[in-house]
Amino acid sequence: MSLNLTDVIPMFLAFIVTAVTTGLLIPFLTRNKVDQTEREEGVKSHLKKKGTPTMGGLAILAGILVVSLIYVWKKPAIGPMLILIFGFGVIGFLDDFLKVVLHRSDGLIAWQKLILEFVVTGGFLVYLVKVAGVSMEMILPFANGKTISLGWFAIPFAFIVILATVNGVNFTDGVDGLASTVTIVTALFFTIVSMKTNGGITSITFAVVGALMGFLLFNAYPAKIFMGDTGSLALGGFVAGAAYMMRMPLFIPIVGFIYAFELLSVAMQVSYFKLTHGKRIFKMTPIHHHFELCGWSEVRIVAVFSILTALLSFLMI
Repeated sequence: MSLNLTDVIPMFLAFIVTAVTTGLLIPFLTRNKVDQTEREEGVKSHLKKKGTPTMGGLAILAGILVVSLIYVWKKPAIGPMLILIFGFGVIGFLDDFLKVVLHRSDGLIAWQKLILEFVVTGGFLVYLVKVAGVSMEMILPFANGKTISLGWFAIPFAFIVILATVNGVNFTDGVDGLASTVTIVTALFFTIVSMKTNGGITSITFAVVGALMGFLLFNAYPAKIFMGDTGSLALGGFVAGAAYMMRMPLFIPIVGFIYAFELLSVAMQVSYFKLTHGKRIFKMTPIHHHFELCGWSEVRIVAVFSILTALLSFLMI
């Protein structure tokens, strides 16, 4: 595995496009009052975030889009990933638009969101298998490259994995810079794997790294802009898409442990709350809010969660 200057051009290009776009978006969104709302019953320290512009995921998508338009013709392997990235990005945009522009508090209704997510996931899987010809056999972690085939169950399993991953990344976006930083590490993992195996997706994985670095200039604590569902759902699509292109969906609970932890904490909290008629396991979920209420600063949460992601990623390389 060798790294050439041309390999990292997508990262620098996406970085510049996203950084410039974010800088332009902040005053535009502020003027038009496209801003964050915070629940009174949420973490009290987050009330000061009210009024911070959101939908910054548009800038992340802009950086990825520019790189995609240049490289998709040379690297067709990134094509299926773009379906998930921009498909879920559009769903997130619609949800954000309804909430913060039209002031419909719930955004997309749950069943509307689920149907759209099923359509995008189905389109990705059809393209993946029928057009890109990617095998649905999955590489087993810690098994020296051995694979497993689920037969007909591979398709419903893929729906479960993709939707869980997307929503896990969405839940991770709740602390300044958390989803961005954790996903940079995850994207670097898939970049290294793609380079080692000639997987053909390094242009898009590098683009995501660069775009998120450009966005972090403004999203790191204290955040001047949030990505919103526009960004978090798109990033979830990226993680799931990269995993399936590399035939590594079984690696997601490991390299994407934080996403799984965030999702599981919500599922556990809701289930326990209903079973016990009001009792809770955690102080608040998603789990990063629990640590906030335990006295952890946002910077510490981002550092610990990102370091854990890096360690688990190194373990899988």
